[in-house]
Amino acid sequence: MDRLHRTRLLFGDDGIQKLQKSTVMVVGCGAVGSFAIEALARTGIGRLIVVDFDCVDASNINRQLFALESTVGLPKVDVARARIHDINPDTTVSALNIFFDENTQLSYSPDYIIDAIDTVDSKIALYRWADKHNIPLIASMGAASKTDITKIKVDRLSKTSVCPLASRVRKLVRENSLPDIPVVYSTQQPAPVTGHAKNLGSIITVTGTFGLMLANYVVQEIIQNK
Repeated sequence: MDRLHRTRLLFGDDGIQKLQKSTVMVVGCGAVGSFAIEALARTGIGRLIVVDFDCVDASNINRQLFALESTVGLPKVDVARARIHDINPDTTVSALNIFFDENTQLSYSPDYIIDAIDTVDSKIALYRWADKHNIPLIASMGAASKTDITKIKVDRLSKTSVCPLASRVRKLVRENSLPDIPVVYSTQQPAPVTGHAKNLGSIITVTGTFGLMLANYVVQEIIQNK
């Protein structure tokens, strides 16, 4: 059985070997991260490091691949590991149930990092760690309060516009003298917040597109440059 037959037809044996020999770390296993992880697993990445501190909540079901009635209450990284192994038992998975911050110390050295974190301080901590260890990274900006997938783009952080999260991250990246990383972001104006909602509304078509675009970028980088 060749699970990667269709991918092999696209990238050839050399491309498949590059993917299988690669390690990608995804920080954040929620609405965006779950789709990135799923895409990487199905594309044949040999080792995945998944990082998240949270458990699946019923409110996640509308937009997160790991959120099912059967997984509510379970740690997201444990659900991610089980799902990846169900997709491809040959994939090596390291599941880290931690909150990534400036005190995080990791012994891993992935080939690429995907940032799918919601918290700005954690994003900057991850960028510092990646820069210190010279690991390339692509990041997700704000996917909430958006509905139009045609407005989603990939560009350098310095080139972003409209997105409030990207604006805050840009400022902190400059202040910390960090690299101008590639990001996935939306040029759609965020929908207005209604009532006294603690969280922002989001839809799977948008968060999923963000995650798939992040994964696609990493796959292309591995195929072309590894």
